[in-house]
Amino acid sequence: MADNGYNPMHWNCEKQGCFNRKKRPKIEMFADCLPGRIAFSDIDAAVEVEGNFLILEFKEHNIISKGQRIFFSRMTRKQPVFVLVIEADIESMTIYGVNYIADGKIEPQIEMDLQGLKDTIKSWSDWALKHPAI
Repeated sequence: MADNGYNPMHWNCEKQGCFNRKKRPKIEMFADCLPGRIAFSDIDAAVEVEGNFLILEFKEHNIISKGQRIFFSRMTRKQPVFVLVIEADIESMTIYGVNYIADGKIEPQIEMDLQGLKDTIKSWSDWALKHPAI
């Protein structure tokens, strides 16, 4: 890993097989442990800076499931948590738009490209350093 936090995935699908089949936890196996239709959420990326949390959730479409809407809304309501739901082509990392979720509110999607997303993450990071939650 580089000094700047760069941490690429080293999995080789051609040699090691499908990552999702071999390494993704089968969280659906715990469905009967939770009440009703509640299910575990699969979060794509999370980071903490000075007690502030940023969560990235990538989607191939601009649809946040009802369960994730409730989950992200409640998670951000009183805690120092900020969520970005990113509509993207993951293979090419082409970003189309982002929904911000903070203070329990899900904002409408705004158009954004990869550089805009990087700028947003950098702005959040700068803000988090200046506003420690711990």
